[in-house]
This record gives sequence, structure tokens and C-alpha cells, in this order.
Amino acid sequence: MQGKCPVMHGAVTETGTSVMDWWPNALNLDILHQHDAKTDPMGQDFDYREALKTLDIEALKADMRALMTDSQDWWPADWGHYGGLMIRMSWHAAGSYRIADGRGGGGTGNQRFAPLNSWPDNVSLDKARRLLWPLKKKYGNAVSWADLIVLAGTIAYETMGLKTFGFGFGRPDIWHPEKDVYWGSEKEWLGKDRYASASDETSLENPLAAVQMGLIYVNPEGVDGKPDPMKTAEAVRETFARMAMNDEETVALTAGGHTVGKTHGNGDASKLGPDPEGADVEMQGLGWANPNGKGVGRDTITSGIEGAWTSNPTKFDMGYFDMLLDHEWEISTSPAGARQWQPVDIAEADMPTDVEDPSIRTMPIMTDADMAMKVDPAYRAIMDKFRADPAYFADTFARAWFKLTHRDMGPKARYFGPDVPAEDLIWQDPVPAGATGYDVDAVKAKIAASGLSVADMVSTAWDSARTYRGSDMRGGTDGARIRLAPQKDWAGNEPERLARVLAVLEPIAAETGASVADTIVLAGNLGVETAAKAAGYDIAVPFTPGRGDASEAMTDADSFAPLEPLADGYRNWLKQDYAVKPEELLLDRTQLMGLTAAEMTVLVGGMRAIGTNHGGTKHGVFTDREGALTTDFFVNLTDMAYAWKPAGNGTYEVVERKTGAAKWTATRIDLVFGSNSVLRAYAEVYAQDDNSEKFVNDFAAAWTKVMDAGRFGL
Repeated sequence: MQGKCPVMHGAVTETGTSVMDWWPNALNLDILHQHDAKTDPMGQDFDYREALKTLDIEALKADMRALMTDSQDWWPADWGHYGGLMIRMSWHAAGSYRIADGRGGGGTGNQRFAPLNSWPDNVSLDKARRLLWPLKKKYGNAVSWADLIVLAGTIAYETMGLKTFGFGFGRPDIWHPEKDVYWGSEKEWLGKDRYASASDETSLENPLAAVQMGLIYVNPEGVDGKPDPMKTAEAVRETFARMAMNDEETVALTAGGHTVGKTHGNGDASKLGPDPEGADVEMQGLGWANPNGKGVGRDTITSGIEGAWTSNPTKFDMGYFDMLLDHEWEISTSPAGARQWQPVDIAEADMPTDVEDPSIRTMPIMTDADMAMKVDPAYRAIMDKFRADPAYFADTFARAWFKLTHRDMGPKARYFGPDVPAEDLIWQDPVPAGATGYDVDAVKAKIAASGLSVADMVSTAWDSARTYRGSDMRGGTDGARIRLAPQKDWAGNEPERLARVLAVLEPIAAETGASVADTIVLAGNLGVETAAKAAGYDIAVPFTPGRGDASEAMTDADSFAPLEPLADGYRNWLKQDYAVKPEELLLDRTQLMGLTAAEMTVLVGGMRAIGTNHGGTKHGVFTDREGALTTDFFVNLTDMAYAWKPAGNGTYEVVERKTGAAKWTATRIDLVFGSNSVLRAYAEVYAQDDNSEKFVNDFAAAWTKVMDAGRFGL
């Protein structure tokens, strides 16, 4: 008789059923804990920037160059050069970045994990990463997978003849899948249910940038798989804009990307085995086993499209322009059944050679996105400009490649290494160094005597700080961009109130030698200290000077527009009603700011007690001592003497159970801290009689974390 297995099948695996699946509508706090320290094998004392100081960068680059032409039998290089494969790996790591929420990108090494390691658009990139393993093994902790993956593409271009713009190390690895990043609602690969209007490419759902589930950019066969270059141009323009690229950068990246390498579709793609996450153990962590012919070399299958774009696919040259613009093109079908374009007529000498046998010539191809570069008037004008000036094209592409691979790294203070460009680029959100030698106490004294209220000071500092996004390290207090367009006009910043407060703080900064950025934070700190004193506690909120003030010339207003908060649960504000619940928007904001659930809880409760609600509303102000940093929010939230009753428009009344009399009003944001089991557990900590002092100290610590977020030069 067969014995019963002693373990619960699937109970502790990714495919297992979660206990929370019983309650699919419950608030999911996992996004706040997705990179718990317990997942990191390096330990809390490991500092990647310190480890980088031990890296022999020139030796690594030399080894990387040698790797490019060290073709391995288990995965042979096209034409004996891995450049095209490595560029695609780097590109697809970096190209997942989207400007709407700053998520994605190559800055964390997330391509090693699901879902990205198994996306249909990333077929065969598992082999590229495995080819890099000997270098990672050799250089160990001194170089992260994230840096190695991005560096590979840059070195590949250099070995193919491009003078690159530079490279910055400094991307620490993550060690767990980012399961809670929203990549779309589709439940099947290459599904497409993300447009409000099927005929309008600009109606793509935010914050998404790719056109279909599992793609990095657009469908190479055309919109919905139907060749139509003009329609594809619309999709290309929208998706590249959502990845922070303008038209010129888009054309440069398309041309420069397709100048080298090839596509692979020489066989039936439906015969490929499971992706890496779905493959069985004997696959060694690799996926997409290919039974077609040898399964490698000329028989490789990735996108399904088959062929090279240029006559010399291992050289960075002007061949892409010559091939695309000097030929007429017609629709054809690859061996895998994909729709692609081929020249109507071409001399054999102009054809690329076979990847294995240089005596065999093969038909060049173009994707629908390539044809868009030829037929869209704006793109074509840029193509003609580049073709007439190859040096300008090479420089534009090098800069665009640098932007693509560094866009999510944040300020230059995070870059490391000898190849970091000296030039300040506007997309890096440059900020000049601020003064540090001024009298901090004198600044605070002037603020205290200014007549600004505690709520004014705290709200303004918060609004300046809450723009920080740990996803791409943008925003925050440094630069004081809250006084510049577009931030000064954002509805969430209460423009009239903001202008009034800045009119007080800016002269104080000028008189004392402090930056406006530091003065705004000092005002917020003073407000917190004043509120704590009103609650009976004398505290000093930590402060480190040195923030600078950015100018309009240093600020790309268009790129800051996506940072606009559309909701801020900390100040109990929604710009409008959304499909998702307000508490879910609060979690999204919290995760971007790098806060934990406990820090979120203490900040919301404290902000309510201080009275910082947007527009001065009283929702959630469960206290008769508004302006004092008390635990009243938590005490009254957890008091069963009160009941909660819906009052319409997303608001509630908090009423006395005995009399039915209304005591306070609230929003879902307020009440979720008493209704959600996890958040209530945190709230109860601060409602306890013995934790009033802990609350004040915890609030000050979380507040300081927010005020200092993004200051990587500290």
C-alpha cells in the first residue's frame, strides 16, 4: 500500500493556493512587503556601493568583450558574435520601464524572475543571462546581476563599432519576483484588453506602456498582428512616449537597435517547450526547448519573425537606413507563420549571410515598426536627417541608449565608475548642491515667528516630499520643484495655499542663506515638533541640510507631469473617483515612497491629528485636540462606543452607539485602519494607553524618512 505523502502539495510554492484566495476582495498589503529583508541572501550589512569599490572594472569590461565572440556549442552565437543577443537582453531589461509610475526597468535585475523571465517577448534571453554566469561567478559580489545585464548591451555595441556615451554602475539586485507590479489585467500571454478604445492607441490604460501582455513595446507584426505601418506608428509613438522617449529618440533607438542582430523564427513556434517558470527540473532553469532541427543556430525560434535587417548585422553602421529606405517592401510570411516585410527586389550581394554558413545568403526583413519609420511623415523626416549626418545619428543613438539603460537609476549621485558622463542631462533631474553652513535654529526661529499654522507647515513639506518614487528614484524634497511648473499648479498641492506659504518661506530662505528646499523641510519639522509639544512631548526631528533649489532650466516639466498625485490618502484626498478603491491607491503611493505598512499607519494617524487634510476637511480628524500629535485617531477608531454608517459619496458618519448622534465623519481611508485585520493590528498598538510616546517617536522617524527620501548624496 502506497504511503500518504507527508507534505501539503503546493502549499508553499508559487503555484499553491494562498489562504487569502478565499477572500479575493480583501485589501492586499503584499506590495508593501515584496522585498522583505528575509529574501536577501547578502544580509543587512552588505553595501553594494562599497562592494563596487573593489570591482576591477577594466578587467570586467575586457572579459565582457571576449565573451562576445566566445561562441558556445550549447547556444552558438549568430555569425560568431553574441552582440545582438546581449543587446536585446539589456534592451528588454531596461525597456520595461514606464514613466507613469516609474516601475520596470533594468535597475534591479528583475529580469531574472517571473513574470519577466518568462514573457513571450523575452524568449531566449534566459540563454543570454546564462552566458553571463561565468562573469558573475568570477566577479561575485562586486558586480550585481542588474549592472551585468545592462553592461552587456553597452559593451556589445562598443565591440560592434559604436562610440557609447558612457555607463554607470550602481544597480543593486532584488531577490524575489515583483509579483505585485501591475503589468495588465489580461489572463493569457499576448492578450490585449488594455485600451478604452480599440481604434485609439492613446487610450492605453495607465500606467501600462506595452501594447499587449508579455510584450516590451509593440507587436512587430502590426497592431493586433495586422500589418499597417501607419497604425503601428501610432502605437510606437504612444508606447515610446510612455517610456520617456520623444520622436527623435524613438527613431534613433529603432534604427540603432535594428542595425545589428537578427530575428529568429525558422520553425514552428507552437512546438516550443514551456517557458522557464513552467519548465521541468531537467531544463536547468531554462525554457522554450526547441525541437526544430538542431534547436539552435539557424533553427532558433524567438519572436517568430525570421531574418536580419542589414547586410552586416555585427557592425554598427548606416546599413539599416540603406536597407529600409533604398528598397520597396512587400508582406511575406516567416517559416514560423509570422507576418513580416521583405524587399521586392534586392541584389544577392546586399543580403545578409546565414548565421552558420557565410556562403549562404538570406533574405533581409523589416517589421511593421520598421516600416513605420519609413511611412510616418514625422519619423521619416528624422530618418532622412540621420541618414544625411551619420555622426549625428551615432551620437543621438548613443545618448538615447544611455537614457534607456539609466532612466530608472535616478540622480547621478547613484552612478558609479570611470565611465559616468560628466554632462548633466535634464532627464536626470539635476539639482545643484545646497548650502550647509547656515544657522538652522535661526531659520526655524523665523519660521516660528512667521504666523504660518502647523497644518500649513506640515502639509507643504509633505506635498514637496510625497512626489518621491523609489521605483525610479525621482521626486522628493531635493530641488524644491514644488515651487515650479508643473507642481505648483497641481490640484493636490492646493495652489492658492501653496503660493501663500511659499511667499512666507522663500524670503526666509533668502535672508538666512538656506535653500528653499531646506526651508520647506525645516518648516515641516517645526510643525511636527510643535504638534508633539502640544501633546506633551519635547522632540527634535532629525534634519540634515544641503538640499538645493532646481531652476526651470533644470526641470523637464513634461516628464514631471506623471508624478502628479491623483490621490493622497495621507491627506485624505482624491482628485476624482477611480475604478480602484481609495485604500488601494494609498498602498500604491506608500510603496512608491518606500514606506512599510507600519510607517503608513503611524503617518496617517498623525497627519489626521495634526489636521493636514486637503482643503481642511474634517474627515478622519477623530479628536478634539486638532493640531496636537496625539493618538486620538487610533483611540477613537478602535473604540466600540462608536458605529460607522455610510453617508454617501464615499464618506461615513461615526456615531455614538447609545444616542445615534454623529460625532465625526470619515472616508474609507480612515476606516480601513480599523476594519482591515492587519492594519487594525497596527492601529491597536498606537491606541494602547502605554504607547503615546512611542507613537510620537515613530511618527518623527517615519516623517524624517519621507523628508530624506531621494537624497542619495547623503
